[in-house]
Amino acid sequence: MVVKVKNISQKLKSKYQKLQDDLVKLDSVVVAFSGGVDSTFLLKVAKDVLDDNVLAVTVHSKVYLDRDFKATLQLATKIGVEHLIITSSILENMRFRNNTYRRCYYCKKQMFSEILSVARKRKFKFVIEASNKDDEKDFRPGLKALDELGILSPLRKGCFSKDEIRIVSQGLSLETHSHLSSSCLATRIPYGIKLSEEILSQVDKAENYLFKLGFTRIRVRYHKEVARIEIEPCEFQKMIKLSNKIVQFLKKLGFTYIAVDLEGYRSGSLNLLINEK
Repeated sequence: MVVKVKNISQKLKSKYQKLQDDLVKLDSVVVAFSGGVDSTFLLKVAKDVLDDNVLAVTVHSKVYLDRDFKATLQLATKIGVEHLIITSSILENMRFRNNTYRRCYYCKKQMFSEILSVARKRKFKFVIEASNKDDEKDFRPGLKALDELGILSPLRKGCFSKDEIRIVSQGLSLETHSHLSSSCLATRIPYGIKLSEEILSQVDKAENYLFKLGFTRIRVRYHKEVARIEIEPCEFQKMIKLSNKIVQFLKKLGFTYIAVDLEGYRSGSLNLLINEK
């Protein structure tokens, strides 16, 4: 079923139509589904054009935020697609836990190998994932793992930017069109610090607390005894007003010092260390 979207530019309509055509040619797909803006859009379009020849697979592990995982369950139900959960043991992978610059490569290699195994058992022809054109601008070693495994990236192939995905998602009445971008908890830990379930849980609990206090974009970067908080600069005053409560809670989690980054929220801020080196 071809679905048309109103109130978008002709150029974007052409991209969207090409995406539908490309997905139809694949015949049957497993969609790696995180519940984010991009993967929800890709899953919706795949479901529209391939109907029951689509399976959503979500990899669940300690490196992902619990609230993101819960969102996948609700969104898959709304889209009306079969949804399979895989529990991953990625933290048992020492190459990942060592947290080198290739961390993302090892993670993607293992997780997508597991998704590929599901696709083969269920006799789906392709595995697709939702990285977009903007992802190529950042340090993303995981993209190499996808290429090596033969995972298809229709949004990158179609040159969809994040903003374009949001625009078409809104036209499709997807609630995720306005959702903030998310990422795994490992991105809060500087390269070289070994990953553990305890550290990831510490960061997850800290961010959940700030989220419940009403902060929007939140990253708690882990620097051993220091929690470096990134929020939107417009929320600095709110942070100051709630500072006593926040300090008390984060110290109970095990942090000794609580700092607010005056540059505010930046996606992939820890990758600046790579550029400097």
